[in-house]
Amino acid sequence: MSDQTNLTNYSGGKKAWPVYITIGNLPSTIRNRPGSMAIVLLGLLPILPKLAKSSRADKLQRMINADTLSGVFKLIFAPLNSAVREGARIDCADGKIRRCFPIMSGCIAHHMENITLHGIKSNASPKCEVPPEELGIRAGHHGARDYARFERYQCENPSLDSETDDTAHARHTNETHGIKRGQNVFQGLVRVSTPDLHKPDMLHAIYLGLFKHMMNWIQGFLKKHARQQAFDDARKALPPYPEFFVPKKAYREVTQWQGKEMRNLGRCLLGVLAVALRQPDSTQVQPFRRALTCVRSLLDFTMMAQY
Repeated sequence: MSDQTNLTNYSGGKKAWPVYITIGNLPSTIRNRPGSMAIVLLGLLPILPKLAKSSRADKLQRMINADTLSGVFKLIFAPLNSAVREGARIDCADGKIRRCFPIMSGCIAHHMENITLHGIKSNASPKCEVPPEELGIRAGHHGARDYARFERYQCENPSLDSETDDTAHARHTNETHGIKRGQNVFQGLVRVSTPDLHKPDMLHAIYLGLFKHMMNWIQGFLKKHARQQAFDDARKALPPYPEFFVPKKAYREVTQWQGKEMRNLGRCLLGVLAVALRQPDSTQVQPFRRALTCVRSLLDFTMMAQY
């Protein structure tokens, strides 16, 4: 798993791009506990400069950036590939030492990191070759993305700037399938299916993405119907419960939300909203019913996405 992080806005805005590793069959209650040391830092990736121009020098710099990132990942994955081929002696829970073959099973990262690591465009899927206009509609009807085929295209056509028939065909293939210049850093891993490595990032996709978008809509809906104060009063009146934190501020008073706070909000949102929308007048009955149905459906989706 990886997550590019902004460390400070001072001294030029320092950033870090850490890469972590963990064991796949650990219970989430153990993995998410900081004191368990279930997640180990492997290294820090180089944060490559963003290039907006399309000059020949910038294209060369993009190729250098892609090769640099690929070279760092080869160093990171070298011990893992060795352990997959030859096995590694690992201490087991029953006190015995066994020869195990750890295989990389997934990589969690937000979408912009995924497109960088997989070498694809921002409107492409890391898992399959669905066209951008069919995302979310017919994604299941398309086959898995064949990264090895596109790597062969790049090896056979190192320069896509010429005007030969082969390079024109390669450019058209890349455009059609959402491939950009650069290598997939996971290509070459032993016994690993590259399209299956992509896993949903609950923090960015659900809690800081869908939840925040939904809450902005809810706040506008409550303000339109003069129910914001009722919503805040209902949230603050919630009793304490194990692993549930009673909110002390109104939603609109919090400037920055974290994943655990959004997750905590999701546990009580539907009930609090139902209390805030009680006793509607004749013109509010239908909008309130549709709003509750919408929020309930989105919360059901977030619960299913955790599996």
